[in-house]
Amino acid sequence: MAYHGEAEGARDNFIGTRGSQFVMNGRPFYFNGFNSYWLMYMASDPSTRDKVTDTFAQASKYGMNLARTWAFSDGGYRALQTSPGVYNDDMFKGLDFVVSEAKKHGIYLLLSLVNNWEGFGGKRQYVQWAKDKGHYLNNDDDFFTNPIVKDYYKNHVKAVLTRINSITGVAYKDDPTIFAWELINEPRCQSDLSGKDIQDWVEEMSAYVKTIDTKHLVEVGMEGFYGESMPEKKQNNPGYEVGTDFIANNLILHVDFTTIHLYPDQWVPGSNDEVQAEFVHKWIQTHIDDSKSVIGKPIMVTEFGKSSRSPGYNVEARDNYFSSIFDSVYRCARTGGPCGGALFWQVMAQGMADWSDGYEVVLEQSPSTVGVISQQSREIASLNQIKFATLADY
Repeated sequence: MAYHGEAEGARDNFIGTRGSQFVMNGRPFYFNGFNSYWLMYMASDPSTRDKVTDTFAQASKYGMNLARTWAFSDGGYRALQTSPGVYNDDMFKGLDFVVSEAKKHGIYLLLSLVNNWEGFGGKRQYVQWAKDKGHYLNNDDDFFTNPIVKDYYKNHVKAVLTRINSITGVAYKDDPTIFAWELINEPRCQSDLSGKDIQDWVEEMSAYVKTIDTKHLVEVGMEGFYGESMPEKKQNNPGYEVGTDFIANNLILHVDFTTIHLYPDQWVPGSNDEVQAEFVHKWIQTHIDDSKSVIGKPIMVTEFGKSSRSPGYNVEARDNYFSSIFDSVYRCARTGGPCGGALFWQVMAQGMADWSDGYEVVLEQSPSTVGVISQQSREIASLNQIKFATLADY
């Protein structure tokens, strides 16, 4: 039997895929989790490290079993990669701590390898590094096509995947705590709406990851926008294109599962709650259907949230929004569909007000939202326990 992302003889506790489902040790497996992009940063400083431990402890208490976070910080203040191929070991030790603590608390990690956006460096920093060496590049989208920049990125991928954890002694590429690698957070290439540049880049980079690591799954990091391969599906986009193609990008051999993000308050601004709710339902269902019938791979909702800065926001509205997405995910999972879970954006620890983006959920201060999350965790866990074996069995 073929398992994507799992080497023969090395399957124990690694998540793989079979058809359009996630599996662990051959049995379907489901997730409920969260985003916390800041984990490495806080873990790299002994005075703030407890925020990481506390966050994992609480997430585990509320049944969450997957966290998505950044395995990058390129240039700038307290960078992981200070210049191409040069690393700050204190920051890497922070990431080691994140992996080690996640394992202790029974939480898998989805690690993203670069940002499309400027936060923590991103593709702009990679392009700037090439310019600093005297290479001529037009714009940030040259990240996807310039051979110098592509080599910088590959070097970073190799550095992270082959990193030996200073706490556990296990190479990242051999650690089942890591669920999957994400090539780039929210790729966009406005300079090539045909989609060719991103398609070629994903083809090259997903294959490159697999030359180093055959045990872990790989996903692109996409928001879910449709493109030219099936233009009739572009009507599902929220009125614009970004140079990605949900169908073509995810059909690539070395991409193991599909992802979508969901921000109706940003994507369909000025619309009322009813219109946004309709968009949400359709966005999820359309991508679930396409993942199963067109692409034949599992899907995960890897970002969704509701901003306290949106007009008419209140906690009840956020709870209802979370519930509606959780319901769609659970209904799909319960019936053996391709949706493997959802990760909300985002958990922040107490005392991080300076980091606020409006979407944060501080678990200790959000009892009603925690109730919604816990219920979803219980329902997802019941699928892992009743139909299939639990993590504790291994």
